[in-house]
Amino acid sequence: MRRSKSCLGCVPRSTAALLVERSFAPPAPMQSWPSSGTYAHGGFAKGVIDLGGLEARQVTTFTKVWSTAQGGQDGLGATFFKPSPVPTGFRALGHYAQPNNRPLFGHVLVARDASGTGALLAPPLDYTLVWSSGQDGGAGFFWLPTPPDGYRAVGMAVTTTKDKPPLDEVACVRADFTDACEDEESVWSSDKDGFSATALRPAVRGIDARGVHTGTFGVHAQSSTAPTTTLACLKNNNGAYTSCMPDLAQLHAVLAAYSPQVYLHPNDPYLPSSVPWYFENGALLYQNGSQTAPTPVVADGSNLPQGGGNDGAYWLDLPVDNRQRERVKKGDLAGAKAYVQAKPMLGGTTTDLALWFFYPFNGPARAKVGPLTIPLGMIGEHVGDWEHLTLRVSNFSGDLLRVYLSQHSTGTWVEASQLEYLGNRPVAYASRSGHAFYPKEGLVLQGDSKLGIGIRNDCAKGSMMDTGGGRCEVVSAEYLGAGKVAEPAWLGFERGWGPKEEYDIGREINRAARILPRAMRERLGQLVKELLVGEGPTGPKMKGSWRNDERDPKT
Repeated sequence: MRRSKSCLGCVPRSTAALLVERSFAPPAPMQSWPSSGTYAHGGFAKGVIDLGGLEARQVTTFTKVWSTAQGGQDGLGATFFKPSPVPTGFRALGHYAQPNNRPLFGHVLVARDASGTGALLAPPLDYTLVWSSGQDGGAGFFWLPTPPDGYRAVGMAVTTTKDKPPLDEVACVRADFTDACEDEESVWSSDKDGFSATALRPAVRGIDARGVHTGTFGVHAQSSTAPTTTLACLKNNNGAYTSCMPDLAQLHAVLAAYSPQVYLHPNDPYLPSSVPWYFENGALLYQNGSQTAPTPVVADGSNLPQGGGNDGAYWLDLPVDNRQRERVKKGDLAGAKAYVQAKPMLGGTTTDLALWFFYPFNGPARAKVGPLTIPLGMIGEHVGDWEHLTLRVSNFSGDLLRVYLSQHSTGTWVEASQLEYLGNRPVAYASRSGHAFYPKEGLVLQGDSKLGIGIRNDCAKGSMMDTGGGRCEVVSAEYLGAGKVAEPAWLGFERGWGPKEEYDIGREINRAARILPRAMRERLGQLVKELLVGEGPTGPKMKGSWRNDERDPKT
């Protein structure tokens, strides 16, 4: 992409349009959601969420304030916007920022005091200039609001002149309606004065956490004395903070709209299955120290011990008969299911739908060393593999915001605008043997890309697991209340879904990669420990994300 030269302070002229100059829209028109009589105060996708007297709306339309085509993600710069139009009676809380390497897709929250006191919002007393890209026309000026005592700023304001923004440009929020926030994604950075702009998110995120993602950004500048770390996010103080979550009918409608299509690698012999199929085809329950034969597991898992944590007292394994064992390892794609946990996130303003996939067997890892691909023997193999991806849906609008793709012991969030689609349904790729999820086909190398050493994650379009058409089974939605969703007995099995695999990593690598220099073998060993030694083959409820936000490289 060719661009004309421009100074940092100028809005650049480009010979090709930046992706951010067009807005992302779903590939097909969205359906309307079923109406709900479940909640008396609020409701899913109604546009407004009551945070306990402070009403919030999601604004997704913007007016560009300042842009640069230098630095940032892919070297394409970033653009800074103000929400526009702001609905009548609501106040902007801060401006929005996005990298230029993707279509415009984001939101900021605006707020209205509906408490009757008029005391939940207040204009700033002043603004402090944190950083500017220059001093002449076309430069970007970044301003931090100075809140009155008892209030906090939740966003920045940007101008293209030295003049301070009007005091009504953004509002500050009473401190008890705010929560701590932290940096999430880097939006843009400049070598000048060590400046950086980052998207913000609540610092504490989980089913019970009340911090709300406001959509604003924070900045850091080495040359500034302004305490930008004082920025906050909103907090949901509503006693019924899940009142805008979807009811069961709406939940099924959301899954019908967004249930992903998963491509499996054409050379992966180890495919998913349903849990009952695994049990019906010979899965066995072992007890530590028992002298008796292992126990066959009944189809619904009702004879599995409940609770107890992963204490090693019990574990599951494949059938003993070798022929049957090898057959079960390969799974049963035709009957495979995606098991869904629905949970509130970000103070009840989003619904997270975690789709869990069960594989009877996780295949061996392969390494890439320069042009060589090296099978790593037993490394990576284990019985009972649970993988997941998570759909994050806005409770303001019902829109799909982003998808989390689990990748071994961590994972990554991918914005809705960055996904592939079939219709309105996102596409994901499960890697060969290891079953980590990625947004596109091809090779992802985990390791040292400069040296060309790492663990291979190969994705390609083989068989597809379409999670639509009833293949999503909701197994947990605690927010709906007791009895609304019956959790299957197997979900309460907290021990290992496979035996503990014990092998000497160094010995396996020396055997598999004996042609490599010792230093390279040692580096491979380090990568295996970093990337492939995770939470192990425990069930969904034992994963940290069951009650908390998804784990990413920052956490």
